[in-house]
Amino acid sequence: MQNLFAEFGAILSALASQDSWEINAALGTPAGWVFGLLVMTVGAALILAIFKMVPLLDQHLERTLMVVVYLAIAGIIFVEVIRRFTLNLQEPWSTTLPPYLFLLLTWFGCAFNVKLRAHLSFAEFRGRLPRSGQLACLILDNVLWLGMAWIAVTTTLKLAANSASNFQILLGTDHVMVWWFVILVPVSFTILAARAVENMIEDLRRFREDAPLIEMTTLGDT
Repeated sequence: MQNLFAEFGAILSALASQDSWEINAALGTPAGWVFGLLVMTVGAALILAIFKMVPLLDQHLERTLMVVVYLAIAGIIFVEVIRRFTLNLQEPWSTTLPPYLFLLLTWFGCAFNVKLRAHLSFAEFRGRLPRSGQLACLILDNVLWLGMAWIAVTTTLKLAANSASNFQILLGTDHVMVWWFVILVPVSFTILAARAVENMIEDLRRFREDAPLIEMTTLGDT
């Protein structure tokens, strides 16, 4: 336990120093998992507070980010294909940037689908269970999402630190760092964790009020 506290202190010290090498080394210890859990928990709480203060963000955050990233990917590919076949020109980063943008599109979209409960939910089967069974299944869903988010946040924080410590530059550019994109992955999973907690709170409220727990959802729902 003393070692864990010492390692956690080393992480805080490394963050204060803003030295990517020290941060990378400190996050590689077992305390990195505690730090990842703390980041996810505090981040999710802050996001939920912001959603409560700004309902517009609650309704449109993920879909706005998805549309912006998707249009950026489509725009880069569209323009560069035309330039390549008409002018025989192409930006060197046009083939390396879209994959990182697609990574963000994927995980922001995952958070959005957690909000909509549009992932595999076996609603027909669960709808036949007693209310206590339905609630147990819904809680299990959200606990699994939180566990997945914890793993993703912890590992991608270390991946971002490792990228920064090795000064990885996006191929085709001179000054764009890879970790600028990688660090947005734990952000998206923190949003996902916030949505899972939000769903859990909503499920418990519905259970107390004897409201329906299992509902059919589609991607067009809000």
